[in-house]
Amino acid sequence: MPLYRIIVDLSDRNLYLLDGDIVVRSYPVGIGKVLTKTPTGNYMIVNKQANPGGPYGAFWMGLSRPHYGIHGTNDPSSIGRLVSHGCIRMYNEDVLQLAAIVPIRTRVTIRD
Repeated sequence: MPLYRIIVDLSDRNLYLLDGDIVVRSYPVGIGKVLTKTPTGNYMIVNKQANPGGPYGAFWMGLSRPHYGIHGTNDPSSIGRLVSHGCIRMYNEDVLQLAAIVPIRTRVTIRD
């Protein structure tokens, strides 16, 4: 049985999906602006919602830190940039793929 976890590396603006200690997927992400940085730390995915509307794109995965999540975007040009209010933005097709793989309670580590 896979043991999935997610590492978001703010320095290279990538999200890594690991099975144990092996990276099985890597996705480019948009992260928080200078004044609204993405918070580092250890979290969990606590909820999932398809088509949340607004700027959240095709899917939302809420983190155990309230008001923060991993989500799609209605602005694909923002991926790879410092643009959000702290959330982790992904291309819609990528967030849909990731959401189909990881269950609620998946560990998420955000690091500099």
